[in-house]
Amino acid sequence: MDAHEVNRARAQLGLFVDDVFASVPRKDQRAKGDCYLRGLMLDGRRKSIQPMAERLPDGNEQNLQQFVNQSTWDPLPVRRRIAERMVPRIGPQAWAVDDVSFPKDGNMSVAVAHQYCGALGKQANCQVAVSVHAVSDAASCPLQWRLFVPQEWAQDAERRHKTGVPQEIGHREKWRLALDPLDELATWGLVPPVVVADAGYGQNADFRAGLADRDIAYVVAVRSDVTVHPHDALPVAPPWSGKGRRPQPRYRDKPSSVAILATGRGRQAFTEVTWREGSRGPMRSRFLAVRVRPAGVRARRLAQTAATAREGVWAGVLPEVTLLVEWPAGAEAPTDYWLSNLPADTPIADLVRLAKIRWRIEHDYRELKHGLGLDHFEGRSWRGWHHHVTLVTAAHAFLTEQRLAPKADTPDSPSTRSSTPSRTC
Repeated sequence: MDAHEVNRARAQLGLFVDDVFASVPRKDQRAKGDCYLRGLMLDGRRKSIQPMAERLPDGNEQNLQQFVNQSTWDPLPVRRRIAERMVPRIGPQAWAVDDVSFPKDGNMSVAVAHQYCGALGKQANCQVAVSVHAVSDAASCPLQWRLFVPQEWAQDAERRHKTGVPQEIGHREKWRLALDPLDELATWGLVPPVVVADAGYGQNADFRAGLADRDIAYVVAVRSDVTVHPHDALPVAPPWSGKGRRPQPRYRDKPSSVAILATGRGRQAFTEVTWREGSRGPMRSRFLAVRVRPAGVRARRLAQTAATAREGVWAGVLPEVTLLVEWPAGAEAPTDYWLSNLPADTPIADLVRLAKIRWRIEHDYRELKHGLGLDHFEGRSWRGWHHHVTLVTAAHAFLTEQRLAPKADTPDSPSTRSSTPSRTC
């Protein structure tokens, strides 16, 4: 947005800030929040504090630095209000779990480590955050964030002290960081219709079991080497000799990979499905949905633990889910795989639409990073990072509301202007 557009939206932004930042106790702090949001939305290559302050007529670098890096306002109630406000506006078809990386120089920025950096596509020095987004085909918005704390930070008292990492925060696996905000959002009265995730999460049996334990439906990507049994396979216990422990029921046939199972069905088993209208016409491909039972040592142990807790005994039966496979026309083999615990009679078109809806997350990150400066934060502290991410989320939410608002008659209205990707990305 240019300065003219930001000024035209000032009244609407003021109302938005009054609502979303109502938990911030001081009026001058809320005013700084308004100023920071305008800085994030204004056109400009860098969205760190110094260049934003220079672009804003009321920008004061020292005040904004203090507001983001030192001020004690709590970002959690702000995020809660954004989530409560945006979920009904978006009407999400799913919530998407994902993570995003922030390349960094040096080793003193909070939670930075040499790890896989998705932004660079390789191992590099970076921070990683896990996020949960409300998603529909028309709009999306981040609902919650978790900063991943690598194992090397767990006992590094010096760096933790310098960056202000709370004492209770330690290393926690990303799949657990993805489940934690779902639990927190549930306490706010917000529950997902379905959770979608890429193979980084879907591949993890603990993550899938965590969703199932919470009665959350999912459609998650997996790799081609995930092993499964046919849905009609039954565990069998060998005859007991009368001595020693009774044999446990097990699946006696070896499981097959989803790639082998799908290829064995042949191209003729796949059906063409159109899931949405793209910029170049209908998005369509060929898909197969088949019921299976995910195998593997971890899947078996989780199933045994759940059944024993629920029924006191386990009969050896693995949970049944739907395997969704894509085999595009012209491809030599299937290309993509998903597992879903939605009901067995869920139409394949619905499964495909949910499996593919993660494209909105790429749109989110493009706008959050390139348009709103999500990865432009130059501070090092835990508090500053969470303040900046919350403010960027608020700016994204405001622009999303502008795009979803009924369009005014005039072509230069703020709602019409903000719907143009070049103005916000």
